[in-house]
Amino acid sequence: MPELRFDDGVAYEQMMGVWSRLAGDVFLDWLKPGLGLRWIDVGCGNGAFTELILSRCAPAEVQGIDPSEGQLAFARTRPGARGAHFQQGDAMALPFASDSFDAAVMALVLVFVPDPAKGIAELVRVARPGGLVATYMWDMLDGGFPLDPILAEMNAMGLSPTRPPRMEASRLDALNAFWTTAGLAQIETREIRVERTFRDFEEFWLVETKAPSIAPVMAAMPPGEIATLRQRVQARLPAGADGRLTYGARAHAIKGLA
Repeated sequence: MPELRFDDGVAYEQMMGVWSRLAGDVFLDWLKPGLGLRWIDVGCGNGAFTELILSRCAPAEVQGIDPSEGQLAFARTRPGARGAHFQQGDAMALPFASDSFDAAVMALVLVFVPDPAKGIAELVRVARPGGLVATYMWDMLDGGFPLDPILAEMNAMGLSPTRPPRMEASRLDALNAFWTTAGLAQIETREIRVERTFRDFEEFWLVETKAPSIAPVMAAMPPGEIATLRQRVQARLPAGADGRLTYGARAHAIKGLA
């Protein structure tokens, strides 16, 4: 199976950045973190969630780690993320000493980590005793992912878009097991539901088909097949009377103390 790569920060911002901030706001409301904390945002991507930390939490420090230099390059251009330090790194081998952070988080990342348990162990390692360790992840297996309307129709047409390697890690029971095994205390979970509105189906189609799981497949499809796919997705997502298109996504969140 080809590896999913997120190298275009601009396309990612249009396609997933908005969704990320919608869910991230709910996530931070739920975490209720204190001000002046030292944060690490693992798998920070193009900085969408990092920017929320900076705007809402008055952090003393924010470190953003991601494997994609293309994503990090975009993150560094965000006006609201200038207080963060971004660097390339591996979620399973974080380049920081133990007990370095008050809050260690992953936003929409865990299913992309080849060994989720190892990634979580690293979050726990770099969090100070009593520090916050948390994540939220789209429900990848039960229709919660924002791209599911397109991916479901692709699958129905016999197409095989690339998917993240560890989608089962998005289940609430899996997250609970990871956090319990990692020895975290005061574990809590919740579901996050968000909605996004597009001006019309055309805007939705132009934005969401930029996803790296979808764009390469469509690039290899003949025009007639693309037209069929579009018709099927449009039938799945009818617009309102004003032409606007609104639909929802669902994420699972978990938090605990190191």
